[in-house]
Amino acid sequence: MINTIRRHYPEYLMEAAGLGIFMVAAAVITAAVVHPSSPISQIDPLLQRSLIGIGMGLTAISLIYSPWGKQSGAHYNPAVTLTFLHLGKVKPKDAFCYVIAQLLGGSLGILIAAGLLGNMLSHPSVDYIVTIPGTQGAITAFFAELVISFGLMMTVLTVSNTARLARWTGLFAGALVATYIIIEAPLSGMSMNPARTIASAIPANNWTAIWVYLTAPILGMFLASEIYVRIKGQQAVCCAKLHHQNHKRCIFRCGFKAQHLSDQLPDI
Repeated sequence: MINTIRRHYPEYLMEAAGLGIFMVAAAVITAAVVHPSSPISQIDPLLQRSLIGIGMGLTAISLIYSPWGKQSGAHYNPAVTLTFLHLGKVKPKDAFCYVIAQLLGGSLGILIAAGLLGNMLSHPSVDYIVTIPGTQGAITAFFAELVISFGLMMTVLTVSNTARLARWTGLFAGALVATYIIIEAPLSGMSMNPARTIASAIPANNWTAIWVYLTAPILGMFLASEIYVRIKGQQAVCCAKLHHQNHKRCIFRCGFKAQHLSDQLPDI
């Protein structure tokens, strides 16, 4: 384990930083839209979610295509990492370190956001951007999280393993993030990410239906991976990176070059 950490710690730090930045952006954008002091806080809720969704979709895209995202694979989500572990593309030691990094990075991001926003972040309208079930309850939230997580992973696997589309995986993922925030957020708060939910739950001390956010994203993504493999075969999954058309090193069990989806990437 020590040798693995010494070799791969840059990727772990990049994962932590990526989710941390995502959390800061989510807090700032949400506060700017819904806090009572905002001039647009009284607009239609659908329009509010649209503004937040577009902002977070662009944030996700930027992180995936950033130099750090290209190197770490831009998981930023334990459910994504564990799914690629299940698919045999991430080694167990790396998966463990990725999940720890994501949990720490998300929590640090919320702390930074609290320093930047002060009382705005703790205001009930923002409430540390917690993800909790909507008015239809926890069961509805569970199935909503299951469906959107399934959709995200199925899209990532399909697009990233299709030669003509692979380089656009980040755009597809970011578009889904935006769409889900706009459409699905009233049902579950739109998490898809256990680390993201935990990061907000800690300072808010709000653990409402936490089981939904610890189980549904993982189950949804696992289900997508099982269906994809049954249709395409295990060999169809090339790598655990969301963006591989770059010359950053890859620490995963990578079959990208063997599948001829690479633009003459160097040996890794």
